[in-house]
Amino acid sequence: MERYQDKLITFLRGAPLKIHVVTMPDFFLDRIISLDCSPYVFSSTVAGIVKRKGGSVDGVSQMDLRGGNAVNVASALAALGVDVTPIVCTSKHGLQLLRFYLGRHRLDLSRVKVLEHASVTTALELKDKSGKANVMFRDLGSLTDFNPTNLTDEDFGLIGSADYVCVFNWAGTKNYGTELAKSVFLNVKKKGRGKTYFDTADPTSNRERIPALIEGVLTTQLIDILSLNENEAMTYASFLGGEVDVKRTGRRFDELALDSARLLAKQLSARIDLHTTKFSGTFTKKRETVVPAFKVRPTRATGAGDAWDAGNILGDAAGLSVECRLMLANAVAACYISSTDGSHPNRERLLRFLEKT
Repeated sequence: MERYQDKLITFLRGAPLKIHVVTMPDFFLDRIISLDCSPYVFSSTVAGIVKRKGGSVDGVSQMDLRGGNAVNVASALAALGVDVTPIVCTSKHGLQLLRFYLGRHRLDLSRVKVLEHASVTTALELKDKSGKANVMFRDLGSLTDFNPTNLTDEDFGLIGSADYVCVFNWAGTKNYGTELAKSVFLNVKKKGRGKTYFDTADPTSNRERIPALIEGVLTTQLIDILSLNENEAMTYASFLGGEVDVKRTGRRFDELALDSARLLAKQLSARIDLHTTKFSGTFTKKRETVVPAFKVRPTRATGAGDAWDAGNILGDAAGLSVECRLMLANAVAACYISSTDGSHPNRERLLRFLEKT
């Protein structure tokens, strides 16, 4: 891996890449609550407080952050010097916060759709023997009904001219997520010139609509790159093949995810890009490549996948080898989850990280 690491360092020392990326459709107001305990200790503590009719738990670390897959990926890409336009929905108050969070990147926020209700998430970060995990309580707000009619002709014109068009959080775009992804990606394929990038987020909260998503989007020729984590890969594979569930007993989560990615690559036309806590990989009908993740001490469990997507998109746009692209994505994610302030790394910070690793 040292050879690929050296090539990646050379790339990062070069001039920033001139590409334009569109991300859509979600922006969340996030509050991260870091609980330095297991789920069992947490539930016992809460039960005790309820039993005495209420009370406080002091000393709990909390942080307000920009959230939403589309905005997080936009922030991470902008930090790496990429030109990004988010087409997301939020409220008037949310737009003010969006300007605050992304103002330093000077992103074009003219395409933000100001609707009635903002999307809000409270994430509880808990830990067990395998590490940190987050439990997200979401108020989807106006994102629930966001659909192609919310997009203007100017939006579709921008989508057609972009180098990458990325649709995220199908699960949160609850009622019309399949229609939105299909409409946007079809526009790219018919009138655009860029690549289509799809990251659905955890689909289990919208499980009854998964068959329609598979038929209308995943099994079509509309997606160039499908980005998945372990749970997402296993969920879609179980709908398409069923054999993953049979193998579940006695096997590690990441091993099952690997099998799931292979199954999806055989049945879908999209390139499958899998990111896990231990490794990331790219899978096609002809080839698979797996690269180990960097070992860091995480300070958060939320947003790693979004940071990974940003590195993956940049590496793909730069034409890096598969190994270098996956290493870049892993490095962006590792830098992010180990940062103390929740900021996305720029190229200089990535260079320092790689040179000392």
